[in-house]
Amino acid sequence: MRLRISPTPILIFALVAAGCGKAPQQMQMPPPEVGVVVAKAQSVPLTRDLVGRLSATRTADVRARVAGVLQKRVYTEGSDVKQGQLLFQIDPAPLKAALDAQLANLAAAKATYTNNHIAAERARSIADKGLLSKTDMDNALAAERTAAAAVQQAQANAETARINLGYASVAAPIDGRAGQQQVTEGALVGQGTATLLTTVEQIDPIYVNFSQAVGELDALRRAQAGGHVALEAANKAKVDITLPDGTAYTHAGTLDFSDTSVDAATGAVSLRGIVPNPDHQLLPGMYVNVRLTVGEITHAWLIPQVALQRDPGGAYLLVVGADGKVAQKHVTADSQQGGDFVVTAGLSDGDQVIVSGVQHARPGAPAKAVPWKPIEASAGKPAAAH
Repeated sequence: MRLRISPTPILIFALVAAGCGKAPQQMQMPPPEVGVVVAKAQSVPLTRDLVGRLSATRTADVRARVAGVLQKRVYTEGSDVKQGQLLFQIDPAPLKAALDAQLANLAAAKATYTNNHIAAERARSIADKGLLSKTDMDNALAAERTAAAAVQQAQANAETARINLGYASVAAPIDGRAGQQQVTEGALVGQGTATLLTTVEQIDPIYVNFSQAVGELDALRRAQAGGHVALEAANKAKVDITLPDGTAYTHAGTLDFSDTSVDAATGAVSLRGIVPNPDHQLLPGMYVNVRLTVGEITHAWLIPQVALQRDPGGAYLLVVGADGKVAQKHVTADSQQGGDFVVTAGLSDGDQVIVSGVQHARPGAPAKAVPWKPIEASAGKPAAAH
């Protein structure tokens, strides 16, 4: 009996063998796709974000300079006043009486001087004829000189009384915003000490006080010496303010003062900026965020923060080389600007820096570079329900 073998199992075996031979070729994965930005050097403003506190540019205490009873407050508390504007009135009656008394003393001194002057003139005429002794002549001239000195003293006393009467009308010493009344009407003020009545603060422009670590200043000077940083003059450094609610203040200021010594407790140098405040939006005592622009980095690259990584060797970036393979570059990135790091060394113009897909990129492995597209803020919002 002859057995007949069907060709079907043989064909299936052959196909399976052929398929197994091609399997490794089908399992090869394409290179990962990564989003890149092309590095291009530029001049970058050199900024520092600090915290500052506002203070008035001028502050004047308004005090009672003569003793008396406070009659009334003339200004509105918290309002703007002009230099010389009347703020308080102290009872002037006693001071007016004191002035009248001194004027009367002055009149009496002048009368005495007139009488003594006439007597001296008569003595001179008699003495010329030899009819008056030298002693009588000397007495007449001494009385004239004494009376003249008494007139001068009486004039000084009268002027003092007139000044004190003027102090009864308490005026603003400077332009500014007058504060709260410290003493109520009817109180005795200026008795022994100059009683504080209120305070006037000038807040346009306004100061913003902050400090910077001395190490940062030294680093800036070294960078300037190396030609990497161009620093502005102290009076040209720009000061921008962000209000406590996060909104940017519309008026920019300038650096006004830099201390010459370092605070031993904090290791920082005190700085002060002056900022326009025409609408009086800024008030003394407020804490604000300060962005100080002290110059510019003449040659740097702005790289998105998500691209920068760190290892024991420091900060580094992954780039896609001309051969299509990933390479690692250690860089210097000590400052930030917005959402970017400022890279000052380690990159070259034209480098394709990997920003997205970093987790799939390995140094020495191939990668497909495509332009990086930032994720829109709205991308993370949930879709509206239908």
